[in-house]
Amino acid sequence: MKRVVITGMGALTPIGNNVNDFWESLKNGVSGAAPITKFNPEKFKTKFACELKNFDPLNYIPKAEARKYDLFTQYALIAVEEAIKNSNTNLENLNKNRIGVIWGSGNGGIGTFEQQITEFAQGDGTPRFNPFFIPKMIVDIASGVISIKYGLRGVNFTTVSACATSNTAIIDVFNYIKWGKADMIITGGSEAPITEGSIGGFNASRALSTYNENPKIASRPFDINRDGFVMGEGAGAIILESYEHAVKRNAPIIAEIVGGGMAADAYHLTGTHPEGEGAYLGMIAALEDANISTEDIDYLNTHATSTPPGDISEMKAIERVFGRQNKLNISATKSMTGHLLGAAGAVEAIACIKAIQNDIVPPTINAVDIEPDFKDNFNLTLGTAQKRQVDYAMSNTFGFGGHIATTIFKKYSE
Repeated sequence: MKRVVITGMGALTPIGNNVNDFWESLKNGVSGAAPITKFNPEKFKTKFACELKNFDPLNYIPKAEARKYDLFTQYALIAVEEAIKNSNTNLENLNKNRIGVIWGSGNGGIGTFEQQITEFAQGDGTPRFNPFFIPKMIVDIASGVISIKYGLRGVNFTTVSACATSNTAIIDVFNYIKWGKADMIITGGSEAPITEGSIGGFNASRALSTYNENPKIASRPFDINRDGFVMGEGAGAIILESYEHAVKRNAPIIAEIVGGGMAADAYHLTGTHPEGEGAYLGMIAALEDANISTEDIDYLNTHATSTPPGDISEMKAIERVFGRQNKLNISATKSMTGHLLGAAGAVEAIACIKAIQNDIVPPTINAVDIEPDFKDNFNLTLGTAQKRQVDYAMSNTFGFGGHIATTIFKKYSE
């Protein structure tokens, strides 16, 4: 089996439009939540979200090109471009038949879908659909567009496992390269879900916070007053390649991926198993895949979306895996970014990798009144970042349908 290393990253998030800005905001506990500007939310229960800031896709993509793509594909292209640049990759010097794309998105072009169907419903019944409607909407199009842009002819597909999506994609990439099926694969996830239908739909399922009085503190994982997650948007891109391939081209090796575990709650359409059964199985599978023990993990980036039952079930699973001890730093970066749905795993993988690079654990913000069972028995990295050696970091993601995906990253050494 081949070693798999990370050589490039790109981020487009509500708290930073590139990796460096994203990381600085994470370290400093910056909240990305603010009133919604993408549509008029006056009649919606939730009137805020974590939107991108000071962002115009036309600063990155020509207008004629951008009109062919939904925002989720535009976000993907922008994050990937940064990742390729940071990886010191000259694709023209590499065998593109051995370079692939495995991308993730939960909703795909939901904005395009809503806009086209609304226009049709409000019309006279004549089907005047945009010729780009279907290719803008379908969830696999981002991976296709990335491969077309760069001429990458290796493995190419899209994973969909709701909010576990981009962690699932990362694990797929890890396995393909480990098995020798590719030399390099671009992976990650993108999401553009701040739309009327998405916000209204999640409101109807009672998943979103409605703390409109103070959006910046609405995402508050582990706090007894939490009332739901805050919607986020953006993308995270990661370049993975075999160790041999990276060394041969003198690539900047950032970190290593050593384990991935997937499981299922097999319990409920939208809710997590109350005892965290799937989460437990996913973490154990990742540890076994990495061939390490629980004592080796220094930092755990939790799924922790700030939903009342979800945070508790995950913490029960963490206690079952790691016991009650304060050696392990735990944090919930969704308290700052909001929940990027299918892009969450990629963005949080970048947070883990930056924590390993810098030996700093980003904080959990907004959590004041901690659940009594967890208050004194876990280091939740509350309020401020903590300096510590981070050799191994674990990242959890869970999705509607009971999907579980856990990844483990390691500090790189020759």
